[in-house]
Amino acid sequence: MKLIRTKGRAAQQTAEILAALEVRGGAALDAVLPAVKRIVADVRKQGDRALLRYAAQFDGLAGADALHVTPEEMAAAWDGLTPAMRKALTIAADQIRAFAVAQLPASWSESPIPGLTTGQLVRPLGSVGCYVPSGRHPLPSTLLMTAIPAQVAALARIVVVSPKPAPETLAAAHLVGITEFYRLGGAHAIAALAYGTKSVSRVDKIIGPGNLYVTAAKRLVAFDCAIDMLAGPTEIVITSEHGNAADIASDLVAQAEHDPEALAIFITTRADLAKAVVAEAKLRSRNNAVARQALDRNGLAIVAANIDEARAITNRLAPEHLTVDAASDLDWVQNAGSVFVGRWSSQPMGDYISGPNHTLPTGGMARVRGGLSVNDFVKLITVQQYSAQALRTLGPPAVLLAEAEGLTGHAEAIRTRLQKRNSSTRAACYGRDETPTLSRSEKKIR
Repeated sequence: MKLIRTKGRAAQQTAEILAALEVRGGAALDAVLPAVKRIVADVRKQGDRALLRYAAQFDGLAGADALHVTPEEMAAAWDGLTPAMRKALTIAADQIRAFAVAQLPASWSESPIPGLTTGQLVRPLGSVGCYVPSGRHPLPSTLLMTAIPAQVAALARIVVVSPKPAPETLAAAHLVGITEFYRLGGAHAIAALAYGTKSVSRVDKIIGPGNLYVTAAKRLVAFDCAIDMLAGPTEIVITSEHGNAADIASDLVAQAEHDPEALAIFITTRADLAKAVVAEAKLRSRNNAVARQALDRNGLAIVAANIDEARAITNRLAPEHLTVDAASDLDWVQNAGSVFVGRWSSQPMGDYISGPNHTLPTGGMARVRGGLSVNDFVKLITVQQYSAQALRTLGPPAVLLAEAEGLTGHAEAIRTRLQKRNSSTRAACYGRDETPTLSRSEKKIR
């Protein structure tokens, strides 16, 4: 882990490091893109024939029947857990579900002027594919984090794919009632979800994190099948003036152990605290090869010139996970996937059990979106209903706007209804055989 300063002789080098971090992201995908393109194209064109070939090559599966995880397998995995583990998964599921319920947007309507009703309908997507990684570590928590918000949103079909799923992942699927589960992973699983094969029907949206091949495949299919985001290596930023070095270092190591490419950064104005964190992180990662590798590659302790600069750097980085000292710090946070407040809010609590989703934007994408939520599984349909009175109020200015854009058909579609409104009003006031004198404005409308 390297200590750098924004002032002094190394200030220019620090500025260059920060500028590079701001544009971190998809460059690593380019290395795997040719292979991923071939796999995705094969599955799209050949369907099951290609899918089963890749499933045999990468997942060790023989035949279409081997793709499916049966409800009995999931139930057996649940029964095989210790009571303590069953309780832990249940508590996590309850926390995640309660948070998703609170997030769910509502349908509503209002009447901004007499005779006009506007509003929105909230409707679930038809189907979703949840990708649950199962590489270096089994991730039953990711199954809960992806499937439960979909259930809260009331999707009719929820599909899970996971390569060589661990018993804990199968047990989590049983806990939440998953009925469609395929032991598939990699780019071929993404292609099957996006385009459909005989064995795996296509879905409306693909969500969940994955390795470079999965992420590259999601990018390739994104114009044909909706995706949540392109999730890269885990990121942690801790911005603190008063934190405990051991606490800070332990969270840096915890996130760094996800991936050798993980980003782990501490930001402060205190050089003494920065040095203590660097020393603690080195000590705590000595027996954790992946964390040690990540900290050596991408670990930074940044000593800022002042608190305002420390905060500005934090927002420039737009980290996936951010820890701050106190609730008052939330006032200056603009860009972060999820924020952890105070020394007791260890970041791994958010990975498992707090309730907010742990599928979060990386690569600086926290500048434009938050983490996965129930909102990713619904669509908002806007509604508008006019009475004749409301059309008479808003129609004339709408006609003027349409004419200003040269869209005469738009203007006429409104004008013809205004004419009918005027005709019915005249008939009511004068009788069928009487012709009133039109006002200047009515002549213009006609």
